[in-house]
Amino acid sequence: MEDIAAQIKKFQKELSAGTVSLVLLAVLGQSRQPLYGYQIAKRLEELGNEGVLAGKQSALYPVLRNLEGSGLLASEVEPSVSGPPRRYYRITKWGREVLREWIAAWGATRDSVDKVLQGDWR
Repeated sequence: MEDIAAQIKKFQKELSAGTVSLVLLAVLGQSRQPLYGYQIAKRLEELGNEGVLAGKQSALYPVLRNLEGSGLLASEVEPSVSGPPRRYYRITKWGREVLREWIAAWGATRDSVDKVLQGDWR
């Protein structure tokens, strides 16, 4: 039998899997300029949402590529004076439209779950 910490970790992992795309798209949707991976991770940390990535910055790159493959993000590689070239991501017009719908879906899901958790069956 697993202990409570293991159950919490498993639950957080499952919950994160469904919300990382939403959070990454929202961060880029709120940014005035394109961001590279480390900047996105730092924004999440500043907002207190580092838990979304469960301490693994590298976990955001496959999600960013997936969002780009779906046309929700665009990226450009630019040289860096302090290391290897950086890939900068920005949200596309299509990405902004999808983000609005995802936010609405998230709100409806959150409200529904909150009703159940609060025992508000009416």
